[in-house]
Parts: sequence; structure tokens; C-alpha cells
Amino acid sequence: MKEVKETLKEVSVAVIPITAVVLALQLTLVKMPPTVIGQFIVGAAFVFSGLFFFLYGVNLGLLPMGRLIGTELPNRGSIVFFTAAAFIIGVAVTIADPDVMVLANQVGLVSGGEIGRLLLILVVACGMGFFVMLAMLRIVLGVPIQYVLAIGYSIVLILSLFAPSNYVPLAFDAGAVATGPLIVPFILSVGLGTASVLEGRSALRDGFGIMGLASLGPILAVMLLGVIYA
Repeated sequence: MKEVKETLKEVSVAVIPITAVVLALQLTLVKMPPTVIGQFIVGAAFVFSGLFFFLYGVNLGLLPMGRLIGTELPNRGSIVFFTAAAFIIGVAVTIADPDVMVLANQVGLVSGGEIGRLLLILVVACGMGFFVMLAMLRIVLGVPIQYVLAIGYSIVLILSLFAPSNYVPLAFDAGAVATGPLIVPFILSVGLGTASVLEGRSALRDGFGIMGLASLGPILAVMLLGVIYA
């Protein structure tokens, strides 16, 4: 019951202020038609209920399961199995994340179908999966994250000079949306679980930073798509 109350409080803080701001603008400045504001209120109610069930489900199932998977993967003794599992997990949660679907739908609409929805989702998912694999491998090998980030973002800057201009902003947006509400809690909990069971590793020092590194994957993947596809 305590967890339900805390989740309700979190959702209220997230949804009610923006709803109040929009309603205040409606009363003072915007003056939208009643049907539009009615749809907004209904939509806000759906967002509130959906976000509550989502966050409650994350706390109830995703976080504990991700932590458990992270603690078990290193015990399998095979680095090949470990990296393959990390790649598959990264791809799977990215495909399922609603933020990635929204981006793909918007890009398909704006581009008139030039950039296919399914193609973009698969490219972003594969990029995320590859860099989740690298991030998990970094935890196992104990490589300082600042070196990996420096190399990764240097490659991003260089590749941005060669990618088509309309793919560069799309690539950085893909990196942002690929750290969505489904991806972050699951991948982060897997990384924390892995760091917590490895000797000489710190969950605080090595477990965090995984999403910062993993977000490079979609950026590079979309830029490469532009170089090859455009």
C-alpha cells in the first residue's frame, strides 16, 4: 500500500502541474474550442492512469528482474554468452520502448515515408544493443568510462561531418528517445546488478554511466544509416 501511495504521489507531481498550466492558458490566453480542451482533459486522465500503472509495474517487476538478470549473467562464465545476452536485451527493450515508436512514427510522417518506420526502429535498436553490450563489457573489464565516452563522442563528431544534414539532428534525437521510460530502468538495473557481484567493481562507480554510453549507439547508427541510405 505504501508503494501505491508513493507512485500516486510521483505521478501527481509529474502530470498535474502541466495539466494546470494548460488549463490556465486556456482560461486566459489561448481560448481553444471546448471539444479540444475536453479531449485534452480526457487524454490527461489516461496519461495519469497509464503512467501510474507503468511506474508501479516498473517498481514491482522490471527493476527487480533487471537486477536479478545482471547478477546472474556474470556467473555463466562465458564472455561470449554475456555479451550476446547484453546485445539481445538492449535490442529487445529498445523495440518495446514507446518513445522510440513515437519518434519513428513522427519521422515517417514528416519524411513522407522516405525513412521507413520499421527501418528506423531496427537501426536504433541495433545501435542501442551494440552499445549496451559495450557498456556491460566495460563493467566486466573495468575500463574507465571517461575514455570510452571520449572516443565515442569523438567518432560522433567526426561522423556528423559526413552524414546528410537531415540525419544529424534525427540521430541526436534518436539518442535521447532511446533512453526512454522502459529502457532506462531495465538496462540500468541490469548494469547495477552486474557491477554489484563482480569483485573489485563498485555499483556506484561502475554501474552508473551505462545509459550515457548506450545512448551513443542510436546516434552513430542513425548517422551511419544516413551515410549508407541517403
